[in-house]
Amino acid sequence: MKTLHKISDLRAELNALKNKNPELKIALVPTMGNLHDGHLKLMQQAKQSADIVVATIFVNRLQFGVGEDFDKYPRTLQADQQKLQSVSVDFLFAPDENELYPQPQNFYVLPDENLQGVLEGKTRPIHFRGVATVVLKLFNIVQPNCAFFGKKDYQQLLILKAMVQQFALPIEIFGVEIARADDGLALSSRNGYLSESERKIAPQLQQTLQQLRQQVLTTSEKNFANLVENSKNALQQQNSLWQVDYIKICDKHNLREIQNLENGVNTNDLIILAAAKLGNTRLIDNLEI
Repeated sequence: MKTLHKISDLRAELNALKNKNPELKIALVPTMGNLHDGHLKLMQQAKQSADIVVATIFVNRLQFGVGEDFDKYPRTLQADQQKLQSVSVDFLFAPDENELYPQPQNFYVLPDENLQGVLEGKTRPIHFRGVATVVLKLFNIVQPNCAFFGKKDYQQLLILKAMVQQFALPIEIFGVEIARADDGLALSSRNGYLSESERKIAPQLQQTLQQLRQQVLTTSEKNFANLVENSKNALQQQNSLWQVDYIKICDKHNLREIQNLENGVNTNDLIILAAAKLGNTRLIDNLEI
């Protein structure tokens, strides 16, 4: 695996390979580093779908709001390089801020408000603007045939799929299933913020979503608002450390909140999305119904 820090160096490497083989298929896996098994699963899926896999590591300031964890976000490049080597990634692109943003970024991708203004976007209003902008820049640098993102960040996945479609980018976007610990907790770089006691509590979020899913599928209660409210209360009653941001049942194609099963709503089109703080750590998760 080659680690590159300059846009010009990465482009030179990829162009040389494409000149030798114009049919070469390139996959991109953007990350912010501090890699875990969920990231490696993305790399492995990419490896199965392409000839060359380019992973990127860049902690993107544009997607962090005031008071968020940009400065303390773990930077573990050496350990990350070893993990990427273990799954046979071909190139790691790890630019610094001056390389990716040589001038202040004044041009942004503004996602559809119906997709970005709900759920995570309500709590983190500039987040998806920053994500879409840096991902578009990475797409332009690497010019991949396909790119891989985890379904844990489900809202992000839908936004990036819509961006690719609306800008007519020749890139196929793949969503990879959530990687979980043995106790059900969705793997996340931010799980490292949890204390030992909080880590034992953390799987309660996924368990709550599983219970809500079961209720949607089996109960005669048609009003989802009641089921959701009960789920929020149940989670917070399990431990006072929980502060629920949202639990919502949405159409998985457009994130429109679904209030009930009336009007021909198909449960196959539904997804439960949730965010909650456990102590000082914000966790997100989702579960397709």
